[in-house]
Amino acid sequence: MEGGALRIRRADLADPADVEAVLALLDAYAKDLMGGGKPLSQEVKSRLVRDLPARPGALVLLAAFDGKSAGLAIAFEGYSTFQARPLLNLHDFVVQSAYRGRGIALSLLQALEREARNRGCCKITLEVLENNRRARSIYARFGFAGYELDPAAGKALFLEMPLTTKASDAAGRDGRGPGRGPGREGPDPLGGGRSDGHG
Repeated sequence: MEGGALRIRRADLADPADVEAVLALLDAYAKDLMGGGKPLSQEVKSRLVRDLPARPGALVLLAAFDGKSAGLAIAFEGYSTFQARPLLNLHDFVVQSAYRGRGIALSLLQALEREARNRGCCKITLEVLENNRRARSIYARFGFAGYELDPAAGKALFLEMPLTTKASDAAGRDGRGPGRGPGREGPDPLGGGRSDGHG
């Protein structure tokens, strides 16, 4: 790490200054190409301020470099049914561009690992965009790898199904398309699917 004082700590979500730092870093991440390229809406920011402190098992880490907000990690506790132990999923991870190359990402990951071990977690999981080569390189150096149970079955894929506010808007959920709904009774189409995708 280049010169300068680095401090990593848990964010105090009752402290307006910490909340402001978390929202600013998360917004910077959202604006980045690897975060979708769009700023967070005011509605989302308001809900985050309300909901994050109330999420059981949530972990929010702030990195400050020379007293200035430089990085953020937000993780949520899940559960591995195959190992019957908790796991920690790294959901958001960002280092401000001006502070990259100073070891902040690895220091945040080390702090995350310590917390996961303190919680008795069996592993840390994350999702990363295929073309985010910088992040993938950091994760690989730290020990992350693609998840597979057996090479013959292939590596796990990250899938999502966005939920809308109206049930009728959800494609395939009204009985006229794939999925469950009227006229589509039978076994759960997700049979054997795992909520964290990683066992």
